[in-house]
Amino acid sequence: MKKALVVGASGGMGYALVNELAARGIEVVAFARGKEKLVALFQQQPNVTIYSGDVFNVEQLEKASLGVEVIFHAISFPYQEWEEKHIRCLNILIRVAQAQQAKIVLVDNIYAYGEPTTSVVTEDTTKDPQTKKGKIRLAMERTLMDSNIPSLIVHLPDLYGPNAENTILYGMLKSVVKDKKANYVGNMQVAREFLYTFDGAKAMVELALRTDTYNQNWHVPAVHTITGEQLVSILRDITGYKREVRSVSKAMIGLLAIFSPFMKEMKEMMYLTEQPVILSGEKYEKAIGTLPQTPYKKGLQETLLWLKEREQ
Repeated sequence: MKKALVVGASGGMGYALVNELAARGIEVVAFARGKEKLVALFQQQPNVTIYSGDVFNVEQLEKASLGVEVIFHAISFPYQEWEEKHIRCLNILIRVAQAQQAKIVLVDNIYAYGEPTTSVVTEDTTKDPQTKKGKIRLAMERTLMDSNIPSLIVHLPDLYGPNAENTILYGMLKSVVKDKKANYVGNMQVAREFLYTFDGAKAMVELALRTDTYNQNWHVPAVHTITGEQLVSILRDITGYKREVRSVSKAMIGLLAIFSPFMKEMKEMMYLTEQPVILSGEKYEKAIGTLPQTPYKKGLQETLLWLKEREQ
């Protein structure tokens, strides 16, 4: 791979993917709507070309994709816009990939699996989503697999990392940096997965560079599961943070959902905080090798440093 396009480059995973690709000497086109943020993120980055545009504008996407071999789909729409935008966006990317004879790598989540029936989910586990969001993600997967585009569908758990603002941990980490009371979404005693975005990007690029990995599903799990209590303990150790961290329950989200469309959509996915989907990384490790696994302490330190620099 000599040249790649990252669509959604200003988001958490997009940012990590652009950096990983550029670090490997691959020419990258960083595509997103907001030019100012793209400039702030990548203007000093070698091997990166900034392209500000609308993903629903085919002409702009076609210009941005000239000469690329792989298109990384890292766009994250607001929950309430999923039904309207996700499949439409994917169909446009498929059209552009066909024109360029390019491959597509999809940054996917765990929603399509539905409520887990096993302790660890493999790529062969039947997907049975009960939520609207899960059904949309499964429809995206099938749309991509039914196209004639070589594709990778990479399932990732909840994320955290530099520039990963649309994540479940972001609000808590921002409150820690500001030394304010913080909220943790979910039961603090339930062990869940949180993947450092740069680990996810390393694994995804490694898969994308190979020829025998396409037209398959892949999992990239976190280093290990961790409870909210353990996360808070690490944060206190790193920073000396002493404020209260409150657990936000499904019932609390339900009350907020009366007034907030975002919270209404969030409520649907709260089952994952009680019955988390835990991804198996066995397939990746057998085919590729050891998964990138940044310890939580190191990943949190780097994320907090990013946040502090932007608060100044």
